[in-house]
Amino acid sequence: MTLRNHLDEVDLKILEIISRNARIPFKDVAAEVGVSRAAVHQRVNRMIELGVITGSGYYVNPQKVDLRTCTYIGIFLERGGIYSDVVTRLHEIEEIVECHYTTGQYAIFIKVYARDNEHLKSILSEKIQKISGVLSTETFISLEETFKRSLPIYT
Repeated sequence: MTLRNHLDEVDLKILEIISRNARIPFKDVAAEVGVSRAAVHQRVNRMIELGVITGSGYYVNPQKVDLRTCTYIGIFLERGGIYSDVVTRLHEIEEIVECHYTTGQYAIFIKVYARDNEHLKSILSEKIQKISGVLSTETFISLEETFKRSLPIYT
């Protein structure tokens, strides 16, 4: 039985609404879905407990906090067996906002925000490339985030 089997149409509709606007009042969600505000609250809490909904907070615009360089970095490792050790060290680098264990040519693919290219160079040479087991990196600077969206919810 998959987690999807634990969600009904009302849950999926609630997810679809709050994924578009996490700040929408539960009373507005309830009105749109056709259930009580208490039911929305209970269902959201249950989806949090099930791990369907993770995290909460606000999206911070990186440029507004002077982080103007968004970069994706592919990391080559000496061998796959050191993945966990390298990830532990990467987690200590606050400029890294995402880390993925991947297939393909990179063992690890990360997303980094830096103030500028000089800051990025420092992150690469003084932090990432000094981690034991990191063989090399390949860097891709994002010129523009064209769009960003939440996961689609299929009802």
